Amino acid sequence: MTDAANSSQTQAVSLPPHETGFGTKAYRSYVLGSLLLVYIFNFIDRTIINILTEPIKNSFGVEDWQMGLLGGPAFAILYTMLGIPIARFSERSHRVGIIAAAVAFWSLMTVLCGFATTFLMLFLFRIGVSVGEAGCTPPAQSLIADYFKPGSRATAVSIYALGVPLGGMFAAVFGAFVAGNLSGAQIAAALTDWGWTWALNMLDWPTIEGWRVAFVVVGLPGLLLGLMVFLTIREPPRGYSDPPELQNKTGERTSFVQVLKILMKKPAYVHVVAGATIASFIGYGVGQFTTSFLIRTHGLNLQQAALLFGVILGVMAAIGVFLSGYLSDKMAKTRPTSLSWLPALGMGLSVPLYAIGYSVDNLWLAMPFLMIAAMIHYFYLGPMYAVSGGVVDSRMRASAVAVTLFVVNLLGYGLGPPIIGALSTFLKSSFLTGADLGLTLDICKAAVALTAEQLATCVSADARGLQWSIIIFNALYAWAALHYLLAGKTLVRDMVNKTA
Repeated sequence: MTDAANSSQTQAVSLPPHETGFGTKAYRSYVLGSLLLVYIFNFIDRTIINILTEPIKNSFGVEDWQMGLLGGPAFAILYTMLGIPIARFSERSHRVGIIAAAVAFWSLMTVLCGFATTFLMLFLFRIGVSVGEAGCTPPAQSLIADYFKPGSRATAVSIYALGVPLGGMFAAVFGAFVAGNLSGAQIAAALTDWGWTWALNMLDWPTIEGWRVAFVVVGLPGLLLGLMVFLTIREPPRGYSDPPELQNKTGERTSFVQVLKILMKKPAYVHVVAGATIASFIGYGVGQFTTSFLIRTHGLNLQQAALLFGVILGVMAAIGVFLSGYLSDKMAKTRPTSLSWLPALGMGLSVPLYAIGYSVDNLWLAMPFLMIAAMIHYFYLGPMYAVSGGVVDSRMRASAVAVTLFVVNLLGYGLGPPIIGALSTFLKSSFLTGADLGLTLDICKAAVALTAEQLATCVSADARGLQWSIIIFNALYAWAALHYLLAGKTLVRDMVNKTA
Protein backbone atom coordinates (compact mmCIF):
# COMPACT_ATOMS: atom_id res chain seq x y z
CA MET A 1 0.00 0.00 0.00
CA THR A 2 1.36 3.40 -0.96
CA ASP A 3 2.02 6.23 1.49
CA ALA A 4 -0.77 8.23 -0.12
CA ALA A 5 -3.21 5.36 0.38
CA ASN A 6 -2.09 4.91 3.99
CA SER A 7 -2.53 8.62 4.61
CA SER A 8 -6.00 8.58 3.06
CA GLN A 9 -7.04 5.56 5.12
CA THR A 10 -5.74 7.12 8.34
CA GLN A 11 -7.58 10.34 7.60
CA ALA A 12 -10.84 8.43 6.95
CA VAL A 13 -10.52 6.50 10.19
CA SER A 14 -9.69 9.61 12.22
CA LEU A 15 -12.68 11.65 11.01
CA PRO A 16 -15.04 12.56 13.86
CA PRO A 17 -18.47 10.85 14.02
CA HIS A 18 -20.41 13.90 12.86
CA GLU A 19 -18.44 13.77 9.60
CA THR A 20 -18.85 10.04 8.98
CA GLY A 21 -21.99 8.71 10.67
CA PHE A 22 -22.30 5.36 12.46
CA GLY A 23 -20.97 2.19 10.85
CA THR A 24 -19.64 1.66 7.36
CA LYS A 25 -21.21 3.22 4.29
CA ALA A 26 -22.47 -0.18 3.13
CA TYR A 27 -24.04 -0.95 6.50
CA ARG A 28 -25.69 2.48 6.69
CA SER A 29 -27.20 1.78 3.27
CA TYR A 30 -28.49 -1.56 4.51
CA VAL A 31 -30.04 0.02 7.60
CA LEU A 32 -31.70 2.76 5.56
CA GLY A 33 -32.98 0.21 3.05
CA SER A 34 -34.43 -1.91 5.87
CA LEU A 35 -36.16 1.09 7.45
CA LEU A 36 -37.54 2.07 4.03
CA LEU A 37 -38.95 -1.45 3.64
CA VAL A 38 -40.55 -1.17 7.07
CA TYR A 39 -42.14 2.15 6.09
CA ILE A 40 -43.37 0.72 2.77
CA PHE A 41 -45.16 -2.06 4.66
CA ASN A 42 -46.40 0.58 7.08
CA PHE A 43 -48.21 2.38 4.28
CA ILE A 44 -49.33 -0.78 2.48
CA ASP A 45 -51.10 -1.99 5.60
CA ARG A 46 -52.38 1.54 6.32
CA THR A 47 -53.88 2.32 2.91
CA ILE A 48 -54.98 -1.05 1.57
CA ILE A 49 -58.27 -0.58 3.43
CA ASN A 50 -59.15 2.19 0.94
CA ILE A 51 -58.65 -0.14 -2.02
CA LEU A 52 -60.76 -2.88 -0.42
CA THR A 53 -63.63 -0.63 0.65
CA GLU A 54 -66.24 -1.94 -1.81
CA PRO A 55 -65.78 -5.70 -1.24
CA ILE A 56 -65.64 -5.20 2.56
CA LYS A 57 -68.78 -3.07 2.44
CA ASN A 58 -70.62 -5.73 0.43
CA SER A 59 -69.35 -8.55 2.64
CA PHE A 60 -70.63 -7.06 5.90
CA GLY A 61 -73.62 -5.20 4.44
CA VAL A 62 -72.62 -1.85 5.96
CA GLU A 63 -73.03 1.73 4.74
CA ASP A 64 -70.49 4.28 3.55
CA TRP A 65 -70.43 6.18 6.84
CA GLN A 66 -69.36 2.99 8.62
CA MET A 67 -66.60 2.43 6.10
CA GLY A 68 -65.58 6.02 6.72
CA LEU A 69 -65.18 5.21 10.41
CA LEU A 70 -63.12 2.16 9.50
CA GLY A 71 -60.80 4.08 7.19
CA GLY A 72 -60.51 7.23 9.31
CA PRO A 73 -61.08 7.36 13.10
CA ALA A 74 -60.39 3.65 13.61
CA PHE A 75 -56.84 4.28 12.49
CA ALA A 76 -56.17 7.97 13.04
CA ILE A 77 -57.14 8.51 16.68
CA LEU A 78 -54.90 6.02 18.51
CA TYR A 79 -52.19 6.32 15.85
CA THR A 80 -51.79 10.01 16.59
CA MET A 81 -52.40 9.79 20.33
CA LEU A 82 -49.85 7.01 20.92
CA GLY A 83 -47.13 8.47 18.71
CA ILE A 84 -45.89 10.94 21.32
CA PRO A 85 -45.68 8.57 24.34
CA ILE A 86 -43.99 5.93 22.16
CA ALA A 87 -41.53 8.58 20.96
CA ARG A 88 -40.76 9.59 24.55
CA PHE A 89 -40.20 5.93 25.41
CA SER A 90 -37.88 5.49 22.41
CA GLU A 91 -35.69 8.38 23.58
CA ARG A 92 -34.56 6.33 26.56
CA SER A 93 -35.06 2.77 25.29
CA HIS A 94 -33.89 0.41 22.56
CA ARG A 95 -35.19 1.95 19.33
CA VAL A 96 -34.50 -1.07 17.13
CA GLY A 97 -36.49 -3.27 19.48
CA ILE A 98 -39.42 -0.85 19.43
CA ILE A 99 -39.50 -0.79 15.62
CA ALA A 100 -39.22 -4.58 15.38
CA ALA A 101 -42.05 -5.10 17.87
CA ALA A 102 -44.18 -2.46 16.15
CA VAL A 103 -43.89 -3.93 12.66
CA ALA A 104 -44.58 -7.45 13.95
CA PHE A 105 -47.66 -6.27 15.89
CA TRP A 106 -49.27 -4.24 13.12
CA SER A 107 -48.56 -7.05 10.62
CA LEU A 108 -50.29 -9.55 12.91
CA MET A 109 -53.28 -7.21 13.22
CA THR A 110 -53.38 -6.88 9.42
CA VAL A 111 -53.48 -10.66 9.06
CA LEU A 112 -56.28 -10.86 11.63
CA CYS A 113 -58.29 -8.31 9.63
CA GLY A 114 -58.66 -11.03 7.03
CA PHE A 115 -60.22 -13.36 9.60
CA ALA A 116 -62.70 -10.88 11.09
CA THR A 117 -66.16 -12.44 11.21
CA THR A 118 -68.00 -9.23 12.12
CA PHE A 119 -67.60 -5.57 11.27
CA LEU A 120 -66.86 -4.80 14.93
CA MET A 121 -64.00 -7.33 14.94
CA LEU A 122 -62.57 -5.73 11.80
CA PHE A 123 -62.88 -2.29 13.43
CA LEU A 124 -60.96 -3.49 16.51
CA PHE A 125 -58.24 -5.17 14.43
CA ARG A 126 -57.91 -1.94 12.44
CA ILE A 127 -57.33 -0.09 15.71
CA GLY A 128 -54.65 -2.69 16.44
CA VAL A 129 -52.94 -1.85 13.16
CA SER A 130 -52.84 1.83 14.18
CA VAL A 131 -51.34 0.98 17.59
CA GLY A 132 -48.49 -0.92 15.96
CA GLU A 133 -47.82 1.68 13.29
CA ALA A 134 -47.56 4.44 15.91
CA GLY A 135 -44.24 2.86 16.96
CA CYS A 136 -42.57 3.16 13.56
CA THR A 137 -41.54 6.62 12.40
CA PRO A 138 -40.39 8.50 15.56
CA PRO A 139 -37.75 5.90 16.57
CA ALA A 140 -36.85 5.34 12.91
CA GLN A 141 -36.14 9.04 12.42
CA SER A 142 -34.04 9.04 15.58
CA LEU A 143 -32.01 6.09 14.29
CA ILE A 144 -31.43 7.76 10.92
CA ALA A 145 -30.13 10.89 12.65
CA ASP A 146 -27.53 8.81 14.52
CA TYR A 147 -26.51 6.70 11.53
CA PHE A 148 -26.06 9.61 9.10
CA LYS A 149 -23.97 12.75 9.39
CA PRO A 150 -25.85 16.08 9.32
CA GLY A 151 -24.85 16.78 5.72
CA SER A 152 -26.51 13.56 4.50
CA ARG A 153 -29.60 13.47 6.68
CA ALA A 154 -31.98 15.25 4.31
CA THR A 155 -31.22 12.68 1.61
CA ALA A 156 -31.53 9.81 4.11
CA VAL A 157 -34.88 10.93 5.50
CA SER A 158 -36.16 11.54 1.96
CA ILE A 159 -35.26 7.97 1.02
CA TYR A 160 -37.07 6.79 4.14
CA ALA A 161 -40.07 8.98 3.23
CA LEU A 162 -40.31 7.13 -0.11
CA GLY A 163 -42.31 4.61 1.92
CA VAL A 164 -45.32 6.95 1.64
CA PRO A 165 -45.77 6.94 -2.17
CA LEU A 166 -44.30 3.46 -2.67
CA GLY A 167 -46.49 1.93 0.04
CA GLY A 168 -49.57 3.62 -1.40
CA MET A 169 -48.59 2.46 -4.88
CA PHE A 170 -48.16 -1.19 -3.88
CA ALA A 171 -51.39 -1.11 -1.87
CA ALA A 172 -53.34 0.25 -4.85
CA VAL A 173 -51.94 -2.16 -7.40
CA PHE A 174 -51.61 -5.25 -5.24
CA GLY A 175 -54.85 -4.78 -3.30
CA ALA A 176 -56.95 -4.32 -6.43
CA PHE A 177 -55.28 -7.30 -8.14
CA VAL A 178 -55.67 -9.74 -5.24
CA ALA A 179 -59.23 -8.70 -4.44
CA GLY A 180 -60.23 -9.09 -8.06
CA ASN A 181 -58.28 -12.20 -9.01
CA LEU A 182 -57.61 -14.33 -5.94
CA SER A 183 -60.16 -16.01 -3.70
CA GLY A 184 -60.24 -18.86 -1.25
CA ALA A 185 -61.78 -21.14 -3.88
CA GLN A 186 -58.85 -20.50 -6.20
CA ILE A 187 -56.39 -21.19 -3.39
CA ALA A 188 -58.22 -24.45 -2.65
CA ALA A 189 -57.92 -25.45 -6.30
CA ALA A 190 -54.20 -24.69 -6.27
CA LEU A 191 -53.69 -26.71 -3.07
CA THR A 192 -55.49 -29.62 -4.68
CA ASP A 193 -53.28 -29.44 -7.77
CA TRP A 194 -50.19 -29.38 -5.54
CA GLY A 195 -51.44 -32.38 -3.56
CA TRP A 196 -51.39 -30.44 -0.27
CA THR A 197 -54.43 -32.19 1.15
CA TRP A 198 -53.31 -31.42 4.71
CA ALA A 199 -53.75 -27.70 4.02
CA LEU A 200 -57.22 -28.15 2.54
CA ASN A 201 -58.61 -29.19 5.91
CA MET A 202 -57.23 -26.21 7.83
CA LEU A 203 -59.83 -23.68 6.63
CA ASP A 204 -63.10 -23.54 4.74
CA TRP A 205 -61.28 -22.19 1.71
CA PRO A 206 -64.21 -21.79 -0.75
CA THR A 207 -65.90 -19.26 1.57
CA ILE A 208 -62.86 -17.00 1.90
CA GLU A 209 -63.24 -13.82 -0.16
CA GLY A 210 -60.52 -12.04 -2.11
CA TRP A 211 -60.30 -9.05 0.23
CA ARG A 212 -59.56 -11.40 3.14
CA VAL A 213 -56.77 -13.07 1.18
CA ALA A 214 -55.28 -9.63 0.44
CA PHE A 215 -55.04 -8.77 4.16
CA VAL A 216 -53.34 -12.06 4.96
CA VAL A 217 -50.92 -11.91 2.04
CA VAL A 218 -49.70 -8.38 2.80
CA GLY A 219 -49.56 -8.98 6.56
CA LEU A 220 -47.55 -12.19 6.77
CA PRO A 221 -44.26 -10.83 5.34
CA GLY A 222 -44.25 -8.12 7.99
CA LEU A 223 -43.83 -10.74 10.72
CA LEU A 224 -40.58 -11.86 9.12
CA LEU A 225 -39.55 -8.27 8.51
CA GLY A 226 -39.87 -7.48 12.23
CA LEU A 227 -37.58 -10.39 13.08
CA MET A 228 -35.06 -9.31 10.43
CA VAL A 229 -34.95 -5.77 11.84
CA PHE A 230 -34.36 -7.03 15.36
CA LEU A 231 -31.58 -9.44 14.37
CA THR A 232 -29.66 -7.38 11.82
CA ILE A 233 -29.87 -3.68 12.78
CA ARG A 234 -27.54 -2.44 15.53
CA GLU A 235 -28.60 0.19 18.04
CA PRO A 236 -26.17 3.13 17.59
CA PRO A 237 -25.01 5.31 20.50
CA ARG A 238 -27.60 8.03 20.98
CA GLY A 239 -26.40 11.31 19.46
CA TYR A 240 -23.44 9.56 17.80
CA SER A 241 -23.47 11.74 14.67
CA ASP A 242 -24.20 15.02 16.41
CA PRO A 243 -21.58 17.81 16.37
CA PRO A 244 -19.13 17.73 19.32
CA GLU A 245 -20.82 20.58 21.19
CA LEU A 246 -23.97 18.49 21.50
CA GLN A 247 -22.34 15.18 22.41
CA ASN A 248 -22.27 15.91 26.14
CA LYS A 249 -26.02 16.55 26.14
CA THR A 250 -27.12 13.18 24.86
CA GLY A 251 -27.38 11.62 28.30
CA GLU A 252 -29.49 14.42 29.71
CA ARG A 253 -33.26 14.08 30.01
CA THR A 254 -35.79 16.61 28.82
CA SER A 255 -39.46 16.74 29.72
CA PHE A 256 -42.09 16.80 27.01
CA VAL A 257 -43.10 20.28 28.11
CA GLN A 258 -39.50 21.43 27.56
CA VAL A 259 -39.54 19.91 24.09
CA LEU A 260 -42.75 21.74 23.21
CA LYS A 261 -41.38 25.03 24.54
CA ILE A 262 -38.23 24.68 22.43
CA LEU A 263 -40.21 23.76 19.31
CA MET A 264 -42.66 26.63 19.72
CA LYS A 265 -39.74 29.08 19.89
CA LYS A 266 -38.60 27.98 16.44
CA PRO A 267 -40.62 29.75 13.72
CA ALA A 268 -39.09 27.56 11.02
CA TYR A 269 -40.46 24.43 12.70
CA VAL A 270 -43.90 25.97 13.24
CA HIS A 271 -44.19 27.06 9.61
CA VAL A 272 -42.96 23.71 8.26
CA VAL A 273 -45.48 21.81 10.39
CA ALA A 274 -48.25 24.18 9.31
CA GLY A 275 -47.32 23.76 5.65
CA ALA A 276 -47.01 19.99 5.96
CA THR A 277 -50.37 19.79 7.73
CA ILE A 278 -52.09 21.68 4.92
CA ALA A 279 -50.33 19.50 2.34
CA SER A 280 -51.39 16.37 4.24
CA PHE A 281 -54.96 17.63 4.49
CA ILE A 282 -54.99 18.04 0.70
CA GLY A 283 -53.15 14.81 0.00
CA TYR A 284 -55.30 12.52 2.14
CA GLY A 285 -58.48 14.16 0.87
CA VAL A 286 -57.60 14.02 -2.82
CA GLY A 287 -55.97 10.59 -2.46
CA GLN A 288 -59.19 9.17 -1.03
CA PHE A 289 -61.08 10.09 -4.22
CA THR A 290 -58.53 9.99 -7.06
CA THR A 291 -59.54 6.52 -8.23
CA SER A 292 -63.20 7.62 -8.00
CA PHE A 293 -62.35 10.64 -10.19
CA LEU A 294 -60.70 8.40 -12.79
CA ILE A 295 -63.74 6.11 -12.79
CA ARG A 296 -66.40 8.85 -12.90
CA THR A 297 -64.71 11.32 -15.23
CA HIS A 298 -62.67 9.07 -17.53
CA GLY A 299 -64.74 5.85 -17.43
CA LEU A 300 -62.04 3.50 -16.09
CA ASN A 301 -62.82 0.39 -14.05
CA LEU A 302 -61.43 -0.15 -10.54
CA GLN A 303 -58.34 -2.08 -11.56
CA GLN A 304 -57.49 0.33 -14.38
CA ALA A 305 -57.90 3.33 -12.08
CA ALA A 306 -55.86 1.71 -9.29
CA LEU A 307 -53.09 0.78 -11.73
CA LEU A 308 -52.92 4.28 -13.19
CA PHE A 309 -53.05 5.99 -9.81
CA GLY A 310 -50.74 3.53 -8.07
CA VAL A 311 -48.01 3.01 -10.65
CA ILE A 312 -47.78 6.16 -12.72
CA LEU A 313 -48.64 8.81 -10.14
CA GLY A 314 -47.06 6.78 -7.33
CA VAL A 315 -43.73 6.49 -9.13
CA MET A 316 -43.67 10.21 -9.86
CA ALA A 317 -44.44 11.00 -6.23
CA ALA A 318 -41.59 8.71 -5.13
CA ILE A 319 -39.19 10.55 -7.44
CA GLY A 320 -40.31 13.85 -5.94
CA VAL A 321 -39.80 12.68 -2.37
CA PHE A 322 -36.27 11.49 -3.11
CA LEU A 323 -35.30 14.59 -5.08
CA SER A 324 -36.46 16.90 -2.31
CA GLY A 325 -33.87 15.58 0.13
CA TYR A 326 -31.14 14.88 -2.41
CA LEU A 327 -31.28 18.35 -3.92
CA SER A 328 -31.50 19.98 -0.47
CA ASP A 329 -28.30 18.24 0.66
CA LYS A 330 -26.52 19.14 -2.58
CA MET A 331 -27.48 22.80 -2.31
CA ALA A 332 -27.13 23.14 1.47
CA LYS A 333 -23.63 24.70 1.43
CA THR A 334 -24.39 27.39 -1.13
CA ARG A 335 -28.14 27.72 -0.47
CA PRO A 336 -28.73 26.85 3.19
CA THR A 337 -32.46 27.62 3.01
CA SER A 338 -33.13 25.01 0.29
CA LEU A 339 -35.21 22.98 2.78
CA SER A 340 -37.59 25.93 2.71
CA TRP A 341 -37.79 27.35 -0.77
CA LEU A 342 -37.50 24.08 -2.73
CA PRO A 343 -40.73 22.61 -1.25
CA ALA A 344 -42.41 26.01 -1.63
CA LEU A 345 -41.46 26.11 -5.30
CA GLY A 346 -42.69 22.57 -5.92
CA MET A 347 -46.05 23.01 -4.22
CA GLY A 348 -46.61 26.43 -5.75
CA LEU A 349 -45.98 25.21 -9.30
CA SER A 350 -48.19 22.14 -8.73
CA VAL A 351 -51.32 24.30 -8.38
CA PRO A 352 -51.69 25.31 -12.08
CA LEU A 353 -50.48 21.88 -13.23
CA TYR A 354 -53.12 20.10 -11.16
CA ALA A 355 -55.79 22.56 -12.33
CA ILE A 356 -54.98 21.73 -15.97
CA GLY A 357 -54.61 17.98 -15.35
CA TYR A 358 -57.93 17.61 -13.57
CA SER A 359 -59.75 19.86 -16.08
CA VAL A 360 -58.66 18.28 -19.38
CA ASP A 361 -61.21 15.84 -20.79
CA ASN A 362 -58.65 13.66 -22.57
CA LEU A 363 -56.94 11.47 -19.96
CA TRP A 364 -53.73 11.00 -21.94
CA LEU A 365 -53.34 14.74 -22.40
CA ALA A 366 -54.01 15.23 -18.68
CA MET A 367 -51.51 12.63 -17.45
CA PRO A 368 -48.28 14.59 -18.14
CA PHE A 369 -49.59 17.52 -16.08
CA LEU A 370 -50.73 15.23 -13.26
CA MET A 371 -47.44 13.31 -13.26
CA ILE A 372 -45.26 16.42 -13.02
CA ALA A 373 -47.52 17.91 -10.34
CA ALA A 374 -47.44 14.69 -8.32
CA MET A 375 -43.65 14.73 -8.43
CA ILE A 376 -43.04 18.35 -7.43
CA HIS A 377 -45.77 18.72 -4.81
CA TYR A 378 -44.09 15.94 -2.82
CA PHE A 379 -40.98 18.09 -2.49
CA TYR A 380 -42.36 19.02 0.95
CA LEU A 381 -42.17 15.58 2.56
CA GLY A 382 -38.43 14.99 2.94
CA PRO A 383 -37.77 18.52 4.27
CA MET A 384 -40.62 18.07 6.75
CA TYR A 385 -38.74 15.21 8.41
CA ALA A 386 -35.35 16.87 8.02
CA VAL A 387 -36.47 20.10 9.72
CA SER A 388 -38.47 18.30 12.43
CA GLY A 389 -35.44 16.28 13.48
CA GLY A 390 -32.90 18.98 12.66
CA VAL A 391 -34.07 21.83 14.90
CA VAL A 392 -33.45 19.80 18.09
CA ASP A 393 -30.64 17.59 19.42
CA SER A 394 -30.70 13.82 19.87
CA ARG A 395 -32.51 13.97 23.22
CA MET A 396 -35.62 15.38 21.57
CA ARG A 397 -35.66 14.15 17.96
CA ALA A 398 -38.18 11.35 18.37
CA SER A 399 -40.51 13.65 20.30
CA ALA A 400 -40.17 16.44 17.74
CA VAL A 401 -41.03 14.05 14.90
CA ALA A 402 -43.92 12.62 16.94
CA VAL A 403 -45.35 16.10 17.54
CA THR A 404 -45.12 16.76 13.80
CA LEU A 405 -46.86 13.49 12.94
CA PHE A 406 -49.50 14.10 15.62
CA VAL A 407 -50.58 17.37 14.01
CA VAL A 408 -50.12 16.29 10.41
CA ASN A 409 -51.89 12.94 10.71
CA LEU A 410 -54.68 14.00 13.05
CA LEU A 411 -55.76 16.85 10.79
CA GLY A 412 -54.95 15.03 7.55
CA TYR A 413 -56.82 11.83 8.37
CA GLY A 414 -59.45 13.52 10.47
CA LEU A 415 -60.46 16.41 8.20
CA GLY A 416 -59.19 15.88 4.63
CA PRO A 417 -61.41 13.04 3.33
CA PRO A 418 -64.69 14.07 5.02
CA ILE A 419 -64.37 17.73 3.99
CA ILE A 420 -63.61 17.01 0.35
CA GLY A 421 -66.45 14.49 0.38
CA ALA A 422 -68.84 17.09 1.81
CA LEU A 423 -67.65 19.67 -0.74
CA SER A 424 -68.20 17.20 -3.57
CA THR A 425 -71.74 16.50 -2.37
CA PHE A 426 -72.49 20.23 -2.04
CA LEU A 427 -71.23 20.98 -5.55
CA LYS A 428 -73.12 18.02 -6.99
CA SER A 429 -76.32 19.35 -5.43
CA SER A 430 -75.59 22.82 -6.83
CA PHE A 431 -75.04 21.45 -10.33
CA LEU A 432 -78.33 19.50 -10.12
CA THR A 433 -80.21 22.62 -9.02
CA GLY A 434 -78.64 24.66 -11.80
CA ALA A 435 -79.75 22.15 -14.43
CA ASP A 436 -83.40 23.15 -13.74
CA LEU A 437 -84.72 19.61 -14.28
CA GLY A 438 -86.26 19.17 -10.82
CA LEU A 439 -83.43 16.91 -9.69
CA THR A 440 -82.13 16.43 -6.16
CA LEU A 441 -79.55 14.16 -4.56
CA ASP A 442 -82.28 11.79 -3.35
CA ILE A 443 -83.92 11.60 -6.77
CA CYS A 444 -80.60 10.82 -8.44
CA LYS A 445 -79.80 8.22 -5.79
CA ALA A 446 -83.12 6.48 -6.28
CA ALA A 447 -82.68 6.54 -10.09
CA VAL A 448 -86.34 5.63 -10.57
CA ALA A 449 -88.35 6.82 -13.58
CA LEU A 450 -85.64 9.17 -14.78
CA THR A 451 -85.52 10.35 -18.36
CA ALA A 452 -82.33 9.87 -20.34
CA GLU A 453 -81.58 13.58 -19.94
CA GLN A 454 -82.11 13.47 -16.17
CA LEU A 455 -79.98 10.36 -15.77
CA ALA A 456 -77.15 11.91 -17.80
CA THR A 457 -77.39 15.07 -15.66
CA CYS A 458 -77.12 13.03 -12.44
CA VAL A 459 -74.04 11.23 -13.73
CA SER A 460 -72.47 14.46 -14.95
CA ALA A 461 -73.13 16.31 -11.67
CA ASP A 462 -71.59 13.43 -9.70
CA ALA A 463 -68.43 13.59 -11.79
CA ARG A 464 -68.20 17.40 -11.94
CA GLY A 465 -68.81 17.83 -8.22
CA LEU A 466 -65.83 15.62 -7.41
CA GLN A 467 -63.71 17.10 -10.19
CA TRP A 468 -64.11 20.67 -8.94
CA SER A 469 -63.64 19.61 -5.33
CA ILE A 470 -60.26 18.13 -6.23
CA ILE A 471 -59.26 21.25 -8.18
CA ILE A 472 -60.25 23.49 -5.26
CA PHE A 473 -58.40 21.31 -2.76
CA ASN A 474 -55.22 21.27 -4.85
CA ALA A 475 -55.28 25.07 -5.01
CA LEU A 476 -54.55 25.03 -1.26
CA TYR A 477 -50.99 23.90 -2.03
CA ALA A 478 -50.28 27.60 -2.57
CA TRP A 479 -51.13 28.18 1.09
CA ALA A 480 -48.83 25.34 2.16
CA ALA A 481 -46.07 26.75 -0.07
CA LEU A 482 -46.34 30.12 1.68
CA HIS A 483 -45.65 28.52 5.08
CA TYR A 484 -42.56 26.72 3.76
CA LEU A 485 -41.35 29.97 2.23
CA LEU A 486 -41.80 31.80 5.54
CA ALA A 487 -39.85 29.06 7.31
CA GLY A 488 -36.77 30.14 5.39
CA LYS A 489 -36.54 33.40 7.34
CA THR A 490 -35.28 31.66 10.49
CA LEU A 491 -34.39 28.21 9.16
CA VAL A 492 -30.59 28.51 9.45
CA ARG A 493 -30.75 30.01 12.95
CA ASP A 494 -33.23 27.41 14.19
CA MET A 495 -31.25 24.49 12.74
CA VAL A 496 -27.98 25.70 14.30
CA ASN A 497 -29.31 26.69 17.73
CA LYS A 498 -30.94 23.39 18.70
CA THR A 499 -31.52 23.91 22.42
CA ALA A 500 -33.21 27.31 22.59
